[in-house]
Amino acid sequence: MANTIIGKSIVIDGEISGDEDLIIRGTVKGRIVLKENLFVEETGVVEADIETQNVTVSGQVTGNIQAAERVEISAGGRMVGDLKAPRILIADGAAFKGNVDMDV
Repeated sequence: MANTIIGKSIVIDGEISGDEDLIIRGTVKGRIVLKENLFVEETGVVEADIETQNVTVSGQVTGNIQAAERVEISAGGRMVGDLKAPRILIADGAAFKGNVDMDV
């Protein structure tokens, strides 16, 4: 499968949906619905509710995440919002504020 990359200088305000992996290095505001994986890299800023298979947060996310498989917040990642997934990984050094629901 192909990866779609949103570059550092790109700002998207609206809804993103699709069937491929998405890598965010820029800013996305709105809503993200994917059938595959979402990667928010160190420079990525997301202010959106997210629904996808897997999410890896290395940048900043403000909004609720619902993942079918897993959510991972890396050591430099910052997340404010609620998480709902069967598997949740919060690395040492990550920042998280919100609720966790693993009853999926």
